[in-house]
Amino acid sequence: MIWALLGFRVREFSVSRWFILMTIIQPAIFASIAFFLFKAGGQSGTLLYVSLGAGMMGIWSSTLFGSGAALQWNRWQGTLELLVGAPAPFILVLLPLTLATAITGAYALGTTLLWGWVFFHVPLHVVHPLAFVLAIPAAVLALGLMGLAMGSSFILYRNANALSNLLEYPVWLVTGLLFPIALLPGWVAPISWLLAPTWGVEAIRHAALGGGKVWFPLVMCTVIGVAYFGVAAFFLHVFERAARARATLSLT
Repeated sequence: MIWALLGFRVREFSVSRWFILMTIIQPAIFASIAFFLFKAGGQSGTLLYVSLGAGMMGIWSSTLFGSGAALQWNRWQGTLELLVGAPAPFILVLLPLTLATAITGAYALGTTLLWGWVFFHVPLHVVHPLAFVLAIPAAVLALGLMGLAMGSSFILYRNANALSNLLEYPVWLVTGLLFPIALLPGWVAPISWLLAPTWGVEAIRHAALGGGKVWFPLVMCTVIGVAYFGVAAFFLHVFERAARARATLSLT
């Protein structure tokens, strides 16, 4: 069931104009701005670093808005009550949707790498190819499970997805997608450790550029993803029971 729903959702998002804008056009714009900034600052040898970070920005944006709006889409289509009332556990219905937003967001990584290579001559040499191949799906899976944890809180509050608009840019900064976390105040580091993009981009960058541990952030992606799933399962159960009791699932 999960595999069938995942395939359906990925195809659905792949033809969505909104997701095309989010995962292909927007990352190319952000990457171009970052390239020009780094070039103007004389930071040679960092363009691949920026390209990978811009790609992760696209994955995060896709996951954030896709997961935040997941329940609203089903409300608008009149299918949310049917999905919650179906025999299958609702978490297994919601999981493929949030994973699909992260998988579709992974287009952004390919977009920024190709864009940088064609127009800014960014080298695509990868120091650890095997680790790089493993790091990408690990990061995507961790972000998808993070989206599941976020989406589980939106079942009770109809307009809670508006909060997702406030999370895009702060997470870009806190997780160090365009610059090292060490440049931020010390109190930011513990917050970044709880967020999947931090470990995902670290694993991808160390695999591509070398100079750091690859397997530790990969393990952290797995550990934090399992934690997200546990949090989502707990809160989804609580919120689902409360929504049933208050009859707040329907549009009216």
